[in-house]
Amino acid sequence: MEVLEFAADDIDNRLSESPEYVEALPFGAILLDRAANILKYNKSEGMIVGRDPDDVIGKNFFNDVAPCAKGRELYGQYQKAVAEPACNVLLDFTFDYKMEPTNVRIHLKSNDTNQGVWMFVKRV
Repeated sequence: MEVLEFAADDIDNRLSESPEYVEALPFGAILLDRAANILKYNKSEGMIVGRDPDDVIGKNFFNDVAPCAKGRELYGQYQKAVAEPACNVLLDFTFDYKMEPTNVRIHLKSNDTNQGVWMFVKRV
């Protein structure tokens, strides 16, 4: 299996071609629909933040899973990614909702295939 690199420009296309890659990624991968509901949440992301992926599928990322991100730069960039089909943004963030503060680098990438947004997460 080919290794997909964090922040690769074509990562969303590669995951669309081979969906099984999402669980093989060594970093977090979350697919959000246009309303920020979680469609996919890989095991690597679960390990980064200490959550069971099965417990968050279908929940709203900004209201139920990471309210620490709503009203901050990450939420604004997510809204931009929903509005712009070619959005490709990297930013640093600290998750701290019901967990020890964890510094991460986030890659937000619009996904035309299913009208959603990929959020890739890597500890820094």
